[in-house]
Amino acid sequence: MGQKDSSEKLLEDYNDVFADIVNVLLFNGREVVKTEELSEAPTDSQYKAMDDTLHEQERDVAKYWEKCGIRIAMYGLENQTGQDKDMPMRVFNYEGAAYRSQLTKEEKINKRYPVVTLVLYFGLNHWSAPMSLYEMLDIPDGLQPYINDFKINLFEIAYLSNEQVKMFTSDFGIVAEYFSTVRKGMDPQTCMGQKKILHVDEMLKLMTAMTGDRRFLETVASLPEGGNGMDITMSTVLDQIENKGIKKGIKKGSNEKGIRCYINCRKRGLSEADSQQIAEISDDIVCAAEKQYLKNK
Repeated sequence: MGQKDSSEKLLEDYNDVFADIVNVLLFNGREVVKTEELSEAPTDSQYKAMDDTLHEQERDVAKYWEKCGIRIAMYGLENQTGQDKDMPMRVFNYEGAAYRSQLTKEEKINKRYPVVTLVLYFGLNHWSAPMSLYEMLDIPDGLQPYINDFKINLFEIAYLSNEQVKMFTSDFGIVAEYFSTVRKGMDPQTCMGQKKILHVDEMLKLMTAMTGDRRFLETVASLPEGGNGMDITMSTVLDQIENKGIKKGIKKGSNEKGIRCYINCRKRGLSEADSQQIAEISDDIVCAAEKQYLKNK
């Protein structure tokens, strides 16, 4: 995903956010993994292609979970804005490389530990792509018992329950609340809570990467030092975005209802082009209604 990867990593690289995600999604909100128990794990590995050349593959975020000097597990996070039919194979490769690294001389002195990958899907529609190797492969009759299956741990962020969203204590809870609100067709500006954003710059860059809406990034640029250390909530961010939209307008001559229509479309995740088109249709309908009213009057 190129440049998007670096944007996605920023927020989740913080140990408080990483531990929060793992504790809510894997341990039902219990503080099993503590912030101070996490350390950086390598995100890159190599594989040999059919032409015998080495290629790099890179996870989004990875951390070791250790207690009293003993490595308990390695966790990886993979962010997805769209559906990837090859995701089971990709995760299989990541985890295979992590297990392979435990056979090196440096790792042999350590106790073997499990590798767990969480795929965080931010789409507004349910995931319909394969979630296991069995779903991807065309397996001949009689061969399935001898083929090891592999399943991904997929979490649809927009479809988390209200109870799950409330379990988050870090900035990721605000992200989850936003996607849940938008997916339900509700207005985030009026429905979002007033929780203070701790990592403002990093969270708004993540929102830009996950929504494709550069207005979050523009908001970061307008805040002193990226807004970190300030009392910023998602509501204040959305207020600022709306105020800028109203001042700028959609186009010269747009009426207030058209502008409001454009802003509402953007809040619900529509692209700038689609929102513009719908707003223009709204303008045309309003103008036609006004003309008909004056004609009949």
